Amino acid sequence: MKTVVITGSTRGLGFEMAKLFRAAGWNLVVNGVNEARLNAAVETLRAIEGAGEVDGCRGSVASTEELQALVDFAAQRFGTIDIWINNAGVNQPMKAIWELSEQEIDAILDIDLRGAVMGSRLAALQMEKQPQGGFIYNLEGYGSNDAMMLGLNMYGTSKRAVTHFTQAFARELAERGGKVKAGRLSPGIMITDFTVKALGGKESIALPEKTKKVYNILGDYPDVVAAHLVKGMLENTKNNAHIEWLTSGKAAWRFMTAAFNKRDFFADKP
Repeated sequence: MKTVVITGSTRGLGFEMAKLFRAAGWNLVVNGVNEARLNAAVETLRAIEGAGEVDGCRGSVASTEELQALVDFAAQRFGTIDIWINNAGVNQPMKAIWELSEQEIDAILDIDLRGAVMGSRLAALQMEKQPQGGFIYNLEGYGSNDAMMLGLNMYGTSKRAVTHFTQAFARELAERGGKVKAGRLSPGIMITDFTVKALGGKESIALPEKTKKVYNILGDYPDVVAAHLVKGMLENTKNNAHIEWLTSGKAAWRFMTAAFNKRDFFADKP
């Protein structure tokens, strides 16, 4: 029975991916910082029919010690880790760099960048002990393709760095023997609390109307994106894989057909 660990998987994309791995019969380790939400997620996932088992491990990816505890928990609970997904992340308040506090900057870099780096490192060390190795996937985001937006400097910087790190990490793993492989997941624009909440929900984000218009054209709910990403991971056998939902061709088609396919994710719901 194969095992997947997903950081930040109590809600949003991580939770939707967890549901699909559960349904596919994998052992599943869920992770998050909020214990009540973690327990609720585990209970919901256990109610989904699946051949594997579900367990949860509370911890923050900003802490190396808690990341190591997550690795150890999964390895001791299920024997091996076959896929590790560095999914945990926070958005930033839409402010210029000089408007952000040092604590806000630290939180974005520690969770979005350092969490992925240390999660990858610790997972790889565990997977190298396993005969079958394993796969590590990191989440890309706004900025990974060099896009820039006022108010998203630190988030974009962290995601651009994650892309570079993962590609370089895949090369390092190949030179080390290739038993462990790394890849990137590119979810595009998702409509979740992440879109309108910064720093894990601590602060609301007032999106400009122009940004909302783009999100309405290009955005998708996380269950739609998760189905594509999980299918790609289950089928992938290659190192340095790039599993991408919102391709440039898909984005171009959506802009071309936007007048006929009007959507409004931000309308007040009754």
